[in-house]
Amino acid sequence: MSQKQKVHVITMGCAKNVVDSEKLMAQLELNDIEVTESVEHADIAVINTCGFIDAAKEESIDMIVATLQQKAQGRLKKVYAMGCLTQRYMIDLQKEIPEVDRYFGSSNNLTEILKELGAEYKYELLGERMLTTPKHFAYLKISEGCDNPCSFCAIPIMRGKHVSRPIDDLVSEANLLSRKGVKELVVIGQDTTFYGLDNAGTRLLPNLLERLADVDGIEWVRLMYAYPAKFPREVLDVIANHPRICKYIDMPIQHASDEVLKSMRRGISRRATRELIEEIRSKIPDVTLRTTLIVGYPTETEREFDELLRFVEDMQFDLLGVFTYSLEEATAAYDLGDPISADEKERRKSLVMELQQGISEAKNSALIGTTQKVIVDRAEGDQFVGRTERDAPEIDNEVYISGDAMLHSGDFCQVAIESASEYDLYARVIDGETLAVKRLGGSHHHEGQSSISENPRRLT
Repeated sequence: MSQKQKVHVITMGCAKNVVDSEKLMAQLELNDIEVTESVEHADIAVINTCGFIDAAKEESIDMIVATLQQKAQGRLKKVYAMGCLTQRYMIDLQKEIPEVDRYFGSSNNLTEILKELGAEYKYELLGERMLTTPKHFAYLKISEGCDNPCSFCAIPIMRGKHVSRPIDDLVSEANLLSRKGVKELVVIGQDTTFYGLDNAGTRLLPNLLERLADVDGIEWVRLMYAYPAKFPREVLDVIANHPRICKYIDMPIQHASDEVLKSMRRGISRRATRELIEEIRSKIPDVTLRTTLIVGYPTETEREFDELLRFVEDMQFDLLGVFTYSLEEATAAYDLGDPISADEKERRKSLVMELQQGISEAKNSALIGTTQKVIVDRAEGDQFVGRTERDAPEIDNEVYISGDAMLHSGDFCQVAIESASEYDLYARVIDGETLAVKRLGGSHHHEGQSSISENPRRLT
């Protein structure tokens, strides 16, 4: 491929896709192929698709169609599609949308994509990425695929069995990211708690977190996608004791009815889930606990939905998102059908989010008058916007910061929380003092606090 040709990569779906796209773009650049920020300036578009649920599939197909329109108008020479949707529906897509120049599967086909684009995969550059996130935080994908048998989930179909990346490779990648200016690592995978079990025979997540937190320049290490069944308790001691590991756990529980959990094949009961949450909060008193739920599962009756509501009220999750059930071909739950109407699913989702809204408002209000350590994400008007340790980037609460300090993206600062709403905090920099790059120590928490949704900050 001529070096004069320019490639634009479009990423759909979750943070795991973001990492795949970033690695593809880095390989292209290292092959002297220009990667453009805008499709308007590109000759070739590569769409990294998502096939997680119906809404994600529709968004990916809509993007393919819209991009093909630009090709038809002569603005693009070629359009390629890769990722989860194409992995799962390759034959159907080739028949239904033949205008795409070539379809590829998920990330394990990276060498094929590069070859099509006239590039060679450079194995000696393992871990190199072109960051598309703000330079101070990055997602670190520690594994690929999933071995869990969840009845509703098609991820194993699209991504295969769980494969853990070697710890040394991950630490090397973390060092590369740190040298690029990354200060916060967001640890992701289909199931991060399974890490190491496939190749070492034991769960190595505690070891990995400690190694990552010891990387020079990394200030925060944040754990996402922790599977509740067989949760490795050793992780709790590591999170509690290491000052650079965020007192934050993202642990999707999906439901709280024993009957629904059994049908979902989650491998855990309501009682065991409650006990795990209580143990997490006992060992990490200032922990922020985020979860995700599914409503409208085929066997979910009104009684079981009420159980879920009561559980949410009892557990008082700090952060919570809701998906409506999506019927997925080839999953174990497919034969159950989809008996609950879309309107009823939305009603149940709204009820959960209304309940959580009150919980979130109370927890945020309890932070008024406290001092928090904040990382600055961006400027917005005459304010700066950042996050506390309690909040993951792009999906959780934000802090709107006023004051006379000259802040920059990636700076750490101390702020005083002056007011709060359901999903945001409003603060002022203390004495105008910027504490960029300097380590501020551990958590400053005080008690009380996918992928696809209508508003990702609120619902995922």
